Amino acid sequence: MVGTILNAAGIVIGGIAGLTRKTPIEASSQSALKLAMGGFTFFFGLKLTWMSVNGSFPLILKQLAIVILALTLGRLTGRLLRLQKMSNAVGQFATRRIAAVPSGKTGSFNDGFIVASALYLAGPLAVLGTVPDGLIDYPLALITKAMMDGLATMFFVQTFGWGAILAVLPVVAYQGTWTLLARGLAPGLRDLGLIDPINATAGLLIFCTALIIFEVKKFELADYLPSLAWAPFIAWLWR
Repeated sequence: MVGTILNAAGIVIGGIAGLTRKTPIEASSQSALKLAMGGFTFFFGLKLTWMSVNGSFPLILKQLAIVILALTLGRLTGRLLRLQKMSNAVGQFATRRIAAVPSGKTGSFNDGFIVASALYLAGPLAVLGTVPDGLIDYPLALITKAMMDGLATMFFVQTFGWGAILAVLPVVAYQGTWTLLARGLAPGLRDLGLIDPINATAGLLIFCTALIIFEVKKFELADYLPSLAWAPFIAWLWR
């Protein structure tokens, strides 16, 4: 739960900063924060994958093949479930609500809570960061999400008021559930040797998040989320 607690702290701190700060963040500061977020995500993602791939060279090749196959099947499954389209719909909904706020006015309390909650829960990192946290107590990937959500909350409270800060409640409930679920499954997965495939897959997807932040390449990350379920299944079959 450490990662989710960090995420919650980021939202609250960002909200307080947004309520007390009257001027927007300078462009230079925004660029520095973006660089930091991308750097953290790049490092934490690759580190998680590196930690999860080990053994002899043939074994490493097998592990990487499992990850690639899991990503392929996961993307197909995600497309069938329309996960990215649902995530995009949430983003479009939030954009419309923000655009509906009259210039110089403050939006409603409910809109602030709903918009912030929807965006914080719809992002793939809400799952990609919490699963490793639950499986092996690896909360570092959620540092980036804490920064992202904190900066977003600074903007939301200036647009909608302090209701956006209350988005911390569904974030804790949702991400905490994923963390506790992963923690509950961890002993059984560890006995079967199936934790590393999940973490290796999650690490590569977290790394892809860094490429999105740096605007190097866009990935439909939400469609890849089922890969986390495919990875242990493929590893179990491929023994």
